Amino acid sequence: MIIWIFYVIVCKKNYLHMKTKLSESLSDKIKVLKNEKKAIILAHYYQIPEIQDLADYVGDSLGLAQNALATKADIIVFAGVHFMAETAKILNPSKKVLIPDLNAGCSLADSCPPEKFRNFKNRHSDHIVISYINCSAKIKTMSDVICTSSNAMKVVNSFSHDQKIIFAPDKNLGAYINTMTGRQMILWNGSCEVHDIIKIESVLKLKSENPDAKLIAHPECKAIILELADYVGSTTGLLNYTMKSNANKFIVATETGIIHQMMKENPNKEFIVVPTDETCSCNDCPYMKMNTMEKLYNCLYNEKPELKLSKSVIEKAKKPILRMLKLSE
Repeated sequence: MIIWIFYVIVCKKNYLHMKTKLSESLSDKIKVLKNEKKAIILAHYYQIPEIQDLADYVGDSLGLAQNALATKADIIVFAGVHFMAETAKILNPSKKVLIPDLNAGCSLADSCPPEKFRNFKNRHSDHIVISYINCSAKIKTMSDVICTSSNAMKVVNSFSHDQKIIFAPDKNLGAYINTMTGRQMILWNGSCEVHDIIKIESVLKLKSENPDAKLIAHPECKAIILELADYVGSTTGLLNYTMKSNANKFIVATETGIIHQMMKENPNKEFIVVPTDETCSCNDCPYMKMNTMEKLYNCLYNEKPELKLSKSVIEKAKKPILRMLKLSE
């Protein structure tokens, strides 16, 4: 029995060692390819740690959009999900935009089908449309201005209080803004499965077990969780809060990927992710985690999958994005 346990431990250590070496080897190869092809790698906070550490820029949707617009690179490799790569293409129509896995979608974007939203918009023709960036390019073409969780409040407050507004597609973020501003925006009934699935019972259990911890939550979470939170903010906002706070322990109600950056910036602090169920201590976005180091290498080596959009979609979708970026200056 002792020999068997020893054998299992040794095998596990060897496997982890081999995995690390493979990751390091791929990382070196990707760096060489990136330089040869004059490419830039943009990665969202929800990517696996290996991709985050390799990227030229890691951030949330606002920062990624700003960096996509500013880049001088010939090729943009977007380690994120489909709508993010679309945004990069809209802002850089003449550049080649690659994504490691073209099937890396978004539950929130999928919750807002363009034709259904068009009909919804037509029923409220006296309203302007503010769309959360987590939507498809076609939804962006029907929007007056885009926002991210970082600047949503600022974008909404740029309009007079009596302006009638449709907010899409995230009902939780929209409801939070309504609560904070006293507005009555009409909300599209969409949500992010990663944040919407977080249960209040799990949050209360962790708070009870960790009374000294601060609860921090993304505004895509349900209202009942946001009401309990010590801080509500975008992914970047959550990261910054952990860096500035005097607290040493945090209960984190968002996707697991951000923990990597939180631990890098706060090596002596503890972070507890609100789990999706009792079988794990994680809350991973299945779409974000579709991107791997192997796919990233192949995508850069073969220069595909390439994200393509029609000229008309790019022209229509670009205006509300640029309007958002102008408001964020």
